Amino acid sequence: MNVRALLMFLLFPLAALAQGYAGLGGNADGFTAPTPGYQFQFPQDHGPHPDYRIEWWYLTANLKGEDGRDYGIQWTLFRSALKPSEEDGWQSPQLWLGHAAVTTPDAHYFVERLSRGGIGQAGVTAQPFEAWIDEWQMKADPDINALRLTANGADFSYDLSLDATGPLVFHGEDGYSVKSADGQASYYYSQPGYQVEGVLHLPQGDVAVTGQGWLDREWSSQPLAADQSGWDWFSLSFDDGQKLMAFRLRGDRGDYTSATWIDAYGVGTALPDGAVSFTPMETQTVADRNVPVHWRVVLPDRELDVEVSALTPKSWMGTRFAYWEGPVFVSGSHSGQGYLEMTGY
Repeated sequence: MNVRALLMFLLFPLAALAQGYAGLGGNADGFTAPTPGYQFQFPQDHGPHPDYRIEWWYLTANLKGEDGRDYGIQWTLFRSALKPSEEDGWQSPQLWLGHAAVTTPDAHYFVERLSRGGIGQAGVTAQPFEAWIDEWQMKADPDINALRLTANGADFSYDLSLDATGPLVFHGEDGYSVKSADGQASYYYSQPGYQVEGVLHLPQGDVAVTGQGWLDREWSSQPLAADQSGWDWFSLSFDDGQKLMAFRLRGDRGDYTSATWIDAYGVGTALPDGAVSFTPMETQTVADRNVPVHWRVVLPDRELDVEVSALTPKSWMGTRFAYWEGPVFVSGSHSGQGYLEMTGY
């Protein structure tokens, strides 16, 4: 670890690191809480919301290489606030965490970056839209319809262009996404319809790729209930043009689920707790953990009964908050591809 990385690590609160994902259900006194009826404003809401405790800009893409192989990429920037205020320089309470990854059929490369806010090393601006940490960039037009994405690590880099083919989709009640029976919630919308092209730079050489991308935007101050310790999140794009975002949050009192069905025109329909069922069908040992890498997902209202399987079980993000994130394939009543994220294992 170099000197700068060590310094950044020391600046992050060790108590929060120890809590892991369960810390997202901790006390958020002083921070703004999401409430129903929020009126989204763009391009402002593509930018940061420092009065909320946590926020992310999260992009994944399923890609096909000119070599005929399947690939996946991830680019994520997290913002976390130590207190609900904004200050300049090293006094800024904003902490920034970047994750980037490339997944191949037989390997998973990932890297993590840390930064303190207020010093220009990381941040987000709404107009013009730009999210960055060090030299990694997500740059777009004001409507985030045309986007440029770059990242690099010791074993990979990528340079991708993305163009949206449909509208933004708002999850839950017009973007107010409930996460528990106790009412914890976030503001949550997606751009699930990017067409992607570009180049992956990998140890075995450069690969030109094309495919589909999905961007999630979410912010909150306490998105989990105190008893919830992790989630399983699916973003699935079907060959007929329809899509599904669905998740279950695992807690001591049982699971809480939510989903959005997106038709071929990009119109989203919110689905309540219990509408979708998730059944692990196969687990594998990944990073000394038993992780489900093959699922059955059933949504009776849409006659959906599919199996979701990982491109590779190796898609473990061995970062400070470790989790599984990787591309998946869909078969059954609907065929397609997507991404799966699993935390708390």
